[in-house]
Amino acid sequence: MRSQNKISPERLLQMAWGYAPPLIVEAALKHGVFDALHESPKTASLLAEEARISERGLTAILNALVGLQLLTRKGSRYALSPESAAFLVSTNTPYFGEFFRHTTEQLIPKWLQLGNIVRTGKPAMAVNDKKGGAEFFAKFVESLFPLSYPAASALGEHLQLSKTGAPVHVLDIAAGSGVWGIALAQQSPHVKFAAVDWPEVLTVTERMAHRHGVGNRLIKMPGDLLQVDYGNGHHIATLGHILHSEGRDRSRRLLKKTFDALSPGGTIAIMEFMVDHDRTGPPMSLLFAVNMLVNTRAGDTFSFKEMSGWLREAGFRKPRLLEVPAVSPLVLATKP
Repeated sequence: MRSQNKISPERLLQMAWGYAPPLIVEAALKHGVFDALHESPKTASLLAEEARISERGLTAILNALVGLQLLTRKGSRYALSPESAAFLVSTNTPYFGEFFRHTTEQLIPKWLQLGNIVRTGKPAMAVNDKKGGAEFFAKFVESLFPLSYPAASALGEHLQLSKTGAPVHVLDIAAGSGVWGIALAQQSPHVKFAAVDWPEVLTVTERMAHRHGVGNRLIKMPGDLLQVDYGNGHHIATLGHILHSEGRDRSRRLLKKTFDALSPGGTIAIMEFMVDHDRTGPPMSLLFAVNMLVNTRAGDTFSFKEMSGWLREAGFRKPRLLEVPAVSPLVLATKP
């Protein structure tokens, strides 16, 4: 009698084709498919004519996108799905198209070296080194803005910034696109934010701050995170997705430096791809740990227990979690 619980290779086969969806989406973005269909449903021949590309090539990716439920098709006419209409049309906010370009152009080529990276323990390129790293981050931090903006806004609401009448100084460490400082500044005219990052990246930060109407409240602090003088008296410090690339030793030093820069009663907010303490999940955070192997010398993903210990070691009290719309909760702690 054949077992009813026969093991299937289906899941493995799906993994084997895991590289395909982001490349298909990026190809569609490159040729303006989602923007063109935002205007109205169209046939493959009309889309190919407008984009001046191969109808055969375009039809293949259009049908694949239907299978991925990112497009619909009625007869010979293709249309956007609610998901692609919301996130893959370049004139919409938020727009996630740039994130796919980052994945296909900057991440996948280096991941193809993974076998050799595992053998040597050395990254394809150490992106947290000044040489090459500044250019790497400057190219893609803007694409991460829509990923973190909802969480940054939720932090401001939790801290009730809209109700404050006193000046609030925010220290945005490894600012990148400036999303944390920008979102907090948008909630109160009393908020000013100091952005710490490499000069090349701060060019992007400044552009984004002006785009979102808070550029006049930005203070730039260029340089290496552990060498820049943060000053003191800040009320809020944000570390958005930076500990994972810094690794354990630099992260602990960074938290102590942040503690010294905050005023008594100040809050630190950390966003990370958090893993369970026994490192059995979540899958995305464990995969991201491999991404750190590929891209950094000492980076990793960490558990709340690990980060709580580092925070207490730095002098913080009451490490806690704040649920926000993001991959993981925010880690908060207070300077006594």
